[in-house]
Formats: sequence, structure tokens, C-alpha cells
Amino acid sequence: MLWRPTAFGLRVLLFFEQELIVWDCSLEGGMDLGDIKKVLSDAGVTPSRQLGQNFLCDAKVARGIVDQLHPDKEDIVVECGPGTGALTVHLVGRVKKVILIEFDARLAEYQTSKYADNADVEVHFADAARFDIRQLFKYGPIKLLGNLPYSAGGAIMRNFMKRPTMVSRAVLMLQKEFIDRIIAVPRTKDYGVLTLRMQSEWMSKPVMLVPPDAFTPPPKIDSTVMVCEPKPEAEQPVYDARLFDELIRRGFSQRRKQIKKQLPDHLPWEDVAAKVGLKLTARAEEISLEDWIEITRLYDDNPLKDIPQKDDEVFDVVDENDEVVSQETRKKVHAQNLTHRAVHVLVFNKNKDILLQKRSILKDKFPGCWDSSAAGHLDTGESYDDCVVRELAEELGIEGVDTQKIAKIPASEKTGFEFIELHLARYDGALRFPCSEVSTAEWFTMEQVREWVIARPEDFASGFVECWNLFEDKMGAARSE
Repeated sequence: MLWRPTAFGLRVLLFFEQELIVWDCSLEGGMDLGDIKKVLSDAGVTPSRQLGQNFLCDAKVARGIVDQLHPDKEDIVVECGPGTGALTVHLVGRVKKVILIEFDARLAEYQTSKYADNADVEVHFADAARFDIRQLFKYGPIKLLGNLPYSAGGAIMRNFMKRPTMVSRAVLMLQKEFIDRIIAVPRTKDYGVLTLRMQSEWMSKPVMLVPPDAFTPPPKIDSTVMVCEPKPEAEQPVYDARLFDELIRRGFSQRRKQIKKQLPDHLPWEDVAAKVGLKLTARAEEISLEDWIEITRLYDDNPLKDIPQKDDEVFDVVDENDEVVSQETRKKVHAQNLTHRAVHVLVFNKNKDILLQKRSILKDKFPGCWDSSAAGHLDTGESYDDCVVRELAEELGIEGVDTQKIAKIPASEKTGFEFIELHLARYDGALRFPCSEVSTAEWFTMEQVREWVIARPEDFASGFVECWNLFEDKMGAARSE
């Protein structure tokens, strides 16, 4: 059962799925109702129903919520919608850095003034649902905290928690009905697209039920505090998350109809149902997450969906002058650090953003790391230029674009003993990549990548770091001419 806050007693036992949490409520500090009303008065704020402004005014509950975050001195914490700071006061001083994102200009100004002399608190006047989360990657794993407005909670969660994300733990308070949809099971009315999106990537657990009288003004419904942790990618089957999302949206567009009428027709539903073990008359709400993932894998027609690399693939081995001396298998080339050839392509869009790919966890080198837009080894007898064309098509679905060679990087330990030709390309269209090769791809500004590489080079494949540094040097030289 969930714990419902009570005024009685200094220690509260919280039971959830046979887990026992002891929460010490005797700790002093925090903001009570009087403190909250004073802040609102000083800031000139009248709670807005349109903005979903229901301010937490129970200090004990606030402390309990923050404790669920398991704050640590090395943590970077982003709090969405800090409002009057009822949660913030229990966070500042316990973690390395607090980043506040507040939509109400008056409350953002209040928080900015309050923490003006605290370098560990950063305040943004912004809509958390539209906040550019790409600027946070430079921090590495972060924790997410928020008493989210009911009207925008879903949008905020999608922005911060849809992969790729840097969130390692989230503690969020939302209306109970919304949380019920996240943790729903098949064959229930709450089970749907939101359920599957969240459960495919996150382990979510409600830990606290907060009644209306813990807020000012009191909402008309109960709120639930939920803890979310990402599912380890290594423990999940590899599948195309974009296709998964398309299929579940199709399936639940008319949830009461049989699923065979909602899905693409390039595969006979009879064959799919037989392979997954479903009834021909199955409806979307009857299908488990695991079966939806298997359906996605069956509908994925990318020829590389199951092939990250082949150990018996043959590469040209070259000498210090990049002259071919022999041929060896991928496995032997990598195991013995034999010198070979590769290309890297940096793709830019019309906004001058750069596309980075996150390597699949199935890759034999730098699994799960960020890398150049496209990169790969030359096949035996293949030219660098031909390899560029092939890798753009295979890894990103990009065809028919012009590329520009800007440098050749000598083989070294930093390049993975690869001679690398670095090319640039311009592209603004849709991307299509095999999930076994590329986990995801994301556009970043040049400044975001620059700060990220400096702060956390370990997040990237070493070959990309060499390519990026060379590109930066050439850009700097060009600007100075």
C-alpha cells in the first residue's frame, strides 16, 4: 500500500511491494503554509488554475519527497517547477548543483534573487516542457525532481525522459490518475500508449499518496509521488523505438477494434500473431509490453536490424603509409590492434547543428558511446569515398548528398589504430537507422558538443574525439584567416 501523509507520529512506515522505508519526520526546517503564502505575496503571485499552480505547503511531505531522490554530494539535480521552493530548500546544500526551471516569471525572479549568492544553484526562466535538455548532457547522469503541474506534467516527462536522456533517477509528483496509467497492466482501462512508452524504458514505482490538504490551494484530487529509474539497455531486447512508438499509436487509435485492422499491411497479421503467440482477434489493450516489442521486431524491415557486426568480416591491413599489406578478419584486426582504415562523417543541418549517433550496445567497440554522425571500416578493396557513401546509407538512410573531405588522420592508439578520412555533409531530411548499429541519433549545437567533449570525453568513442578536435582546429584556423 502507499503511505498517505499524516500529522501523527514522528516516524512513518511506508510499505510498497513488501519494501519497508523508514522516513524520519522529526527533521526540522522546510517551508510551512505561512512561509508559502508569504513568498506568493512578496512575489505578487495569485495561484493560477490555468498554470496548474498548487503549491506544496507540508514541510514533512516535501522532505520525504526529496529523500526519495537519494541525494548525494556529487549529484546534479534538475527541479522542474520549483515554485515557492518547498522542495528546493531540502535539496540545496545536499547536492553538487541544483538547476531550477520555472515557468512563472515572478517566481523565477524570486528564486534567482534568493540564490543570487549561491553558485551551486542555477535558475532558468523557461517552460520545462520545451527546455533544451541537450545542454545538460555535459553534466553526465542527472537526477530529476518535480511537483509537476497537472496540465503539463506529461509534456515535461516526455521532454526529459524520452531517450536519449541523461536522467538516472526521477522523483515526480503528479495526479494519481496519471500515475495509474503509467503503472497499468494489460486488459485494464488505464493501459495504453503512455503505459507502454514509460514501461518500455523506465521502472516506475509509486511511493507516496499526497492528499489535497498538503497543497495551497488544495486540488480536487489526490497526488502520487513516483520514483522512476531507467531500464538497463543491456537487459532489453534491441528494437527500433521509433517503429515501436508508431505501432502502439496505431494500435490504440481505436483500442476496442482488433489489432489486425490497425497495423501496417505489409506483413500478414496471421503470420505475426502465430510467431508472437497471440489470438487473431487480439486487441491493443490485451497485448503485453514484451509482445509489443516482439511485434515491432517482426515489422522492422531494415536488413541490418539484427547484425551489429560480423567477426569474420574481412578488412585490409595497412602499413604506416596506409598501403595494403594483408587481409584479416575483424576479430583479429581488433584483437591484435592491426592498422586498418575507416571513415567518419560529420553531418550538419541548415541550422549548423551537428548530428551525433549513440552506438548500439551490441557494438564490439565503444558500445553505448556517442560517435560521429556516421562512421565505419572500409571493406577489402573499397575506397574511402565509396565507404562514405555506403556508411551514410546504411547507418542513417542518407543517400544522394555531396560530401567534402577535410582531413586524413594518421593511425594511432587514439583512433583505434585506424587511418581515418574525415568528411563533412549537409542534410535536413528524415533519418532511418538500424537499431543494431545505432541506438539513437540526435542533433546538437556546436557549442553543446564543444562543452560536452571537454567536460566528459569518456562519453564518446575515441575516434570521434580525434575527429572533433581536428574539425575544431580547422574551423578556428578558417575563422582567423
